[in-house]
Amino acid sequence: MAKLGLFDAKVPRYTSYPTAPHFRNDVDAGRFGTWISQIPAGSEISLYVHVPFCRRLCWFCACRTQGTQTLSPVQAYVDLLKEEIALFARHLPSGVTLSRLHWGGGTPTLLSPDMMRDLAEAIFAVTPMAKGAEFSVEIDPMEIDAPRMDVLAALGMNRASLGVQDFDPQIQDTIGRIQPYEDTRRVVDGLRARGIASLNADILYGLPHQTRERLTESVQKLLSLSPDRVALYGYAHVPWMARRQTMIPTEALPTPQARLGLFDTARRLFTWDGYREIGIDHFALPDDSMAIAQRTGQLRRNFQGYTVDPSPVLVGLGASSISRFPQGYAQNDPSTSAHTAAIRAGRFSTKRGHQFMGDDILRARMIESLMCSFEISAPALEAEFGGGRAQIDALFAEAARAFPGMVEITDGVLCVLSEGRPLTRMIAQVFDAYGMDTAKHSSAI
Repeated sequence: MAKLGLFDAKVPRYTSYPTAPHFRNDVDAGRFGTWISQIPAGSEISLYVHVPFCRRLCWFCACRTQGTQTLSPVQAYVDLLKEEIALFARHLPSGVTLSRLHWGGGTPTLLSPDMMRDLAEAIFAVTPMAKGAEFSVEIDPMEIDAPRMDVLAALGMNRASLGVQDFDPQIQDTIGRIQPYEDTRRVVDGLRARGIASLNADILYGLPHQTRERLTESVQKLLSLSPDRVALYGYAHVPWMARRQTMIPTEALPTPQARLGLFDTARRLFTWDGYREIGIDHFALPDDSMAIAQRTGQLRRNFQGYTVDPSPVLVGLGASSISRFPQGYAQNDPSTSAHTAAIRAGRFSTKRGHQFMGDDILRARMIESLMCSFEISAPALEAEFGGGRAQIDALFAEAARAFPGMVEITDGVLCVLSEGRPLTRMIAQVFDAYGMDTAKHSSAI
């Protein structure tokens, strides 16, 4: 692994292709509105709503958030989201429903029960939930109470995503996120008592002071909560991009070699407990829809990571949100004030994006296939896209040369061998036609 550069490389997570650093300013509000108007009438889409507020700003986090100790800016933001929803509705063809609705942040559970109800009703008035749709919310266990759980259940939330990160008290103190296991357990029990059976959890490896023994204890505590899915993310230390991370002592961070050991420790614990490995960093119980999607070749990847959502359209509302259309990507202005000014002026705040061109969609599918199933099938790509076999074979050969012994090519299918899976993001780079600024990406492990 070392000789192939695993411990030194900084590569994209490939939740999109091209990746967000390659978005340009030629995708504007007008184009975004046009793409919305081109959604087929009566189709199903996904909707993501970003809430960029937190009561506490965790030092490890690199998300676009801002702290608040009162609900007044949150109320103003909910009112703004309702204006944005109304603007969205004016461009949206008739009969469109939601296959997925996700509230992220930030801390969506910072909203009061009335705000939650107000926001959901505004969304459902424009885009009702389709039959079998999923409504998920990111939950900070330290920022939710019984009334909030009651209203989310009443609104139809059927999947909750809990941030855990780590249960070790010293690590929690070092990353600025105090979250006792008992409080997390209380929230899990409360959600399940309200009929919300599908639970996701996020946990991090590579945190300061983290050792195999400490991570083992945290994973075992997490397993006692029996989440349906787990995202095992590597902590990305990028203090030049997220100033709050300067609070984290770099000397307490594990080495890249130790990070790999931490990942492997957690991976073994999850698989020993019956979880199926999903792509590069997720785990799911065998009967979870994500495990089923992987087995049936339906697994996909988007800005939230792995997904089972089949919709080709994901519309993002709120500051910094990214939308995905068959035509390309569009991102709202990341500045809350600039986003607010645009919406109040009656226009979308679209700041940048990317319109697909050339072989973008072919390469995107190759990278997604590699990230989801560790293989790429040339015959399947030919069937979907037509010609281009010579280009595909050339890229396969390039990957085999760059990563000897880590991939194999059989009957037109490139497969990442089990020992090469930690290199998957690096292998995916072979299929990326865009240049890369390593300063904008995280460690490969």
